[in-house]
Amino acid sequence: MEDNVIFKLIKLKKYYQMGEVVVKALREVNLEIFQGEFLIVVGPSGSGKSTLLNIMGCLDSLTEGQIFFKNNDLSIYNDRERTLFRRNNIGFVFQFYNLISNLTAEENVEMATEISENAMNPAEVLELVELSDRKNHFPSQLSGGEQQRVAIARAIAKRPEVLLCDEPTGALDYSTGKIVLKLLNDIHKKTQTTVVIITHNAAIGALGDRIVKMKDGMITEIIKNEKPLSVEEIEW
Repeated sequence: MEDNVIFKLIKLKKYYQMGEVVVKALREVNLEIFQGEFLIVVGPSGSGKSTLLNIMGCLDSLTEGQIFFKNNDLSIYNDRERTLFRRNNIGFVFQFYNLISNLTAEENVEMATEISENAMNPAEVLELVELSDRKNHFPSQLSGGEQQRVAIARAIAKRPEVLLCDEPTGALDYSTGKIVLKLLNDIHKKTQTTVVIITHNAAIGALGDRIVKMKDGMITEIIKNEKPLSVEEIEW
């Protein structure tokens, strides 16, 4: 595998049995993702975006095919190996922040740093996402945008090689969504972390180095974006 390829997906399939019906969530997906890339995966609900992200992050297993992280074949990992892979390499940002309600913002970030060997200082990470003054607040005392920024801080605190973001602006209004996208973009530029964002919002694709379009469990188009726009330039 080429040195700059961090993920390589080969003929990836994922089928679910729903009663008597077989749902084909992914059908022969082939994709390479490059080190340090800012990649946007766009498609409607049911296109397979979240399934793809979950398989890349070892939250779900595949039915057929192979998925390589660098030169490691994740498709043959057992449960323990998958857990260690997630812990050591992947940061997750979800649509609904998944913060622990009885922990402060700083304590939520600390939880991630406790399972990492090379973690950042929680206070420094909250400063990076401009929430130092809210570090002692509980999730219920934070706005949606602030909760998402805590979730991003938690994801990057362990210095992951890849940040996987599932509809990170989906629960936010337009202005707050832009703040979160700018934060993700800024973190990518500062740290050169590989960032993959999945979204149903086609306008967000303009931010990416490449745009991957999905429909019915398949990749329909991959566009190399010669001039990614800034967050300020996109509208939806």
